[in-house]
Amino acid sequence: MSSDLKILPLNSPHEPQSGWLVLASKLCGINARWFTPEYWQRQQAVVGTSTGRYTTWFVHYQPTQANEHWVLRHYWRGGLMAKLSKDTYLFTGLAYTRPTAELKLLNILYQEGFPVPRPIAACVQKRGLCYSGDILIERIEGARDLVAILTERKMSQQEWLSLGQCIARFHNRGVYHADLNAKNILLSPKGFHLIDFDRGAIRAVAHHWQAENLDRLHRSFKKEQGKCPHLAFTEADWMALLKGYNATNTANARVSRH
Repeated sequence: MSSDLKILPLNSPHEPQSGWLVLASKLCGINARWFTPEYWQRQQAVVGTSTGRYTTWFVHYQPTQANEHWVLRHYWRGGLMAKLSKDTYLFTGLAYTRPTAELKLLNILYQEGFPVPRPIAACVQKRGLCYSGDILIERIEGARDLVAILTERKMSQQEWLSLGQCIARFHNRGVYHADLNAKNILLSPKGFHLIDFDRGAIRAVAHHWQAENLDRLHRSFKKEQGKCPHLAFTEADWMALLKGYNATNTANARVSRH
């Protein structure tokens, strides 16, 4: 585990080691309550929510010498496994928990200058053989996801080229995004950003997963267009994205079939 991450044990009367706080930022007074929306509601610090399959909370952290906006996200199961357990996972070690792994990956990418949210902290709470988890990341100022943007306007060809270049930069570093879709790409005045690196990893570059990643993104645009027929997305836009991707993609074979 990266030495940049600080680990604080959580203890309870029932279990001597009931969980951990994993910190990527230097914070004072952090505790497990920060990872519940009820805590921020009591502080009147909830400034918004994002509702998809589950709710993500936008909170305003405002101690004496800071003024920051964070995103609080709980880890929920999807698919068939959600019928057995909505939010618990088998515990095989702290380093292998989803919050810790995502925080570690974000910490690496953020320190290397990639356009990702600044990682704040994660909470892993152990219950017997299982655990549940939450993560706090910085909210990117002025950013909106591509679905929200494309329902209101077209993106220019230069923007599509820039998006392809952004994705290629991650792929050339070996960054695998497990859920690369239109809602997990944000556009702010500073450019494009990728979010939600749950189950992400740094992989060997010389592989075929990059093309599969792009295929997933392509399908997501078409899926969103099926739900919103006036979504401003065309195959010409996709070809512009690939043009930007291939222009930047020096470490991998050029992608032409999508």
